[in-house]
Amino acid sequence: MSGESGEGIGGEGPSGERTGGGRVGIVLVSHSAAVADAVAALARGLAGGGDLAPVAAAGGTPDGGLGTSTGLIASAAAEVDGGAGVAVLVDLGSAVLTVKALIAEGDELPEGTRLVDAPFVEGAVAALVTASAGGDLDAVTAAASEAYAYRKE
Repeated sequence: MSGESGEGIGGEGPSGERTGGGRVGIVLVSHSAAVADAVAALARGLAGGGDLAPVAAAGGTPDGGLGTSTGLIASAAAEVDGGAGVAVLVDLGSAVLTVKALIAEGDELPEGTRLVDAPFVEGAVAALVTASAGGDLDAVTAAASEAYAYRKE
């Protein structure tokens, strides 16, 4: 899989289950592994460090090409799943279709996985800050979506 999850992921519990501190996990899906990794690193850096919610990049294809991969997305979602839900942010339209198909299938992504309608970079930062502060999936989704309103003029 592309990218690393960084700090705050937790590990395995006593019976081998994944733990994540009960926080929402974030998956960043891009057509480019480099873009997904860079946005994950930027979000981690801007979120202030410390004990961050889990975030993973799922960019490109398994052979390093441009595109999206259901396998990489599913692996990233499983990696960040701490039981509080997984927020998935995407870069471009076909990534939306890929994630929607995975959610519709219902067996490859953790329960509580949600596609978030948000700008990719600003939404990733807002989602990670909110998840790291303990926000639930609704709060993380709202924070990321509100990033559409950020003015740049």
